[in-house]
Amino acid sequence: MSDVTARIRALIDANKVMLFMKGTKSFPQCGFSNSVVQILKREGVAFETFNVLADPEVREGIKQFSNWPTIPQLYVNGKFVGGCDIVTEMHESGDLAKELATSC
Repeated sequence: MSDVTARIRALIDANKVMLFMKGTKSFPQCGFSNSVVQILKREGVAFETFNVLADPEVREGIKQFSNWPTIPQLYVNGKFVGGCDIVTEMHESGDLAKELATSC
């Protein structure tokens, strides 16, 4: 396991709801990242974020880690949930609330 993979795994394992995004939850620097932050806030769940713009190694590493080419990326209970479109669809259908309920 590479150093960056170990760092990513440690972040995911340490936080029940972990969002890899561009910017921070108080200052998102991408519309897609902002959308996921707003959805998580509406869901009322505690979550942590990692700003991939501050760490190019993690920015590239997370794409390989998840085999998913875009950011943001949401993880719940160590499992990759998806990016903005998937999270939005899950929120609208109620599936995200069910997934998050298992994290609290």
